Amino acid sequence: MLTKLFATLRSPSAKYSLLTLLLVGFASGIVFWGGFNTAMEATNTLEFCIGCHEMRDTVYQEYKETIHYSNRTGVRAVCSDCHVPKDWTHKMIRKVQASKEVWGKLLGTIDTKEKFESHRMRLATNEWNRMKARNSIECRNCHNFDAMSPELQKKTPYKKHMKAKDEGKSCIDCHKGIAHQLPKEYEEPEEE
Repeated sequence: MLTKLFATLRSPSAKYSLLTLLLVGFASGIVFWGGFNTAMEATNTLEFCIGCHEMRDTVYQEYKETIHYSNRTGVRAVCSDCHVPKDWTHKMIRKVQASKEVWGKLLGTIDTKEKFESHRMRLATNEWNRMKARNSIECRNCHNFDAMSPELQKKTPYKKHMKAKDEGKSCIDCHKGIAHQLPKEYEEPEEE
């Protein structure tokens, strides 16, 4: 049966020309890719991210109090700017990883503020590790050591940034809790 099916798939079409089949296949591929890409972009919106009350009532409320939400320049970083890589391969990997968070919602693991708080350290650590492994590339899409101006940045932060650059540190090494509250269990590392 399987051999017969394979033979049928390999045989030429008696009804349609090869050109017609190629054009239909090509057009179908474009439609599929466009739909897939549209769906991926829809899942990168702020509205999608805060569609679940777990995010809307916890991390979104914290984020609204930060400079990434409201600042003098009017540039707003949304969830996907920090949590979803731009390049296709890493974006797809991150989307698969994020599907585990959907399970957390469906299974009720983080469906209340109290449950979310009990998992905050684990969730934050996972995200910090992911950012560290990618050298905080999502941060560097906006913040670049080489573009930092000693004239425009205060002296102490500028010196710390240049030291971090020289030591090969990632943004997340020093800026945990920049957009969300730190977990209660988190202990600040001792400064050198």
